[in-house]
Amino acid sequence: MAVEMRLPVARKPLSETLGRESKKHLVVPGDTITTDTGFMRGHGTYMGEEKLIASVAGSVERVNKLICVKALKTRYNGEVGDIVVGRITEVQQKRWKVETNSRLDSVLLLSSMNLPGGELRRRSAEDELAMRGFLQEGDLISAEVQAVFSDGAISLHTRSLKYGKLGQGVLVQVSPSLVKRQKTHFHDLPCGASVILGNNGFIWVYPTPEHKEDDAGGFIANLEPVSLGDREVISRLRNCIVSLATQRMMLYDTSILYCYEASLQHQIKDILKPEIMEEIVMETRQRLLEQEG
Repeated sequence: MAVEMRLPVARKPLSETLGRESKKHLVVPGDTITTDTGFMRGHGTYMGEEKLIASVAGSVERVNKLICVKALKTRYNGEVGDIVVGRITEVQQKRWKVETNSRLDSVLLLSSMNLPGGELRRRSAEDELAMRGFLQEGDLISAEVQAVFSDGAISLHTRSLKYGKLGQGVLVQVSPSLVKRQKTHFHDLPCGASVILGNNGFIWVYPTPEHKEDDAGGFIANLEPVSLGDREVISRLRNCIVSLATQRMMLYDTSILYCYEASLQHQIKDILKPEIMEEIVMETRQRLLEQEG
């Protein structure tokens, strides 16, 4: 039986260029953010003795006169228009319960989704009886946040053909604070795989389909066997995403692609070794800094 032994090594110091990165204002609960009374209180802050004090650990964000603290590790707080990846946990009357990494289960109403074939009509009793045929417990879906209720619960919809049931692929769970907000969260990467970067921290990696299924209404999952080459690309991407998340780097299409390219000189199984992970992420960070100029 082969045994691999690794000895401790001295941590490499960060290069000067990386050290000059724009430092974030980090706070812990109880830290004074500002004593200026002209600022408005946002999420993660409270007023005490005419001072604005942090109530969570995270980075301070300022928008004009509004100050809030974005928590570094938190459950997902939904915002209207967010793209999420979720798992069906329960089929109820005229609705599905969906796990989306938030404090409460999200809701997908039968009326908030396309019928198979894209029919536009009122939902009937027959549709309600066939709900488990559309989506059942354990199915993964991509959806958009339609509304956020006062208690924090989220209502979803899948009224576009780009949303719906997910087929074959790999689900990676990271902290929602690491997913960068962009105009689109559906990316076809040049390496032969695609990713859906859910704002809720659920990331779906899957083989890029050869042709889009426009007539399925988002209910027919492709269960064709995936080739060995595609499986290796997906496994490498998955390990790259885990590496970036472990090193607390923001996840978006460019950072994932640069990390993938940096990992090509290593075997897939070696990417998650601490020293290789650090080397790959360091190279990715360097390339991103060079690109930003």
